[in-house]
Amino acid sequence: MVAIAQSLFLFLLAGLSEIGGGYLMWQALRNGKGWFVGVLGALILVLYGIIPTFQRPHFGRVYAAY
Repeated sequence: MVAIAQSLFLFLLAGLSEIGGGYLMWQALRNGKGWFVGVLGALILVLYGIIPTFQRPHFGRVYAAY
C-alpha cells in the first residue's frame, strides 16, 4: 500500500512540475515576466525529468503510456 501511495505521489509531483515549469516558461517568454521566472521554470522542468527516476522499476510501462 505504501508503494502505491509513493508512486501516486511521485506521478502527481511530476505532473505538477511539468505544468508549473511550462507555465513559468510561458510567462517569461510571452508575457515578459523576467529572466528569474524563466530560470525558475527551467529548473522545475529539469526536476520534472528527475522525478521519474525515483519511481519503482515497474513504473516504466505506466510512464511510457503517459
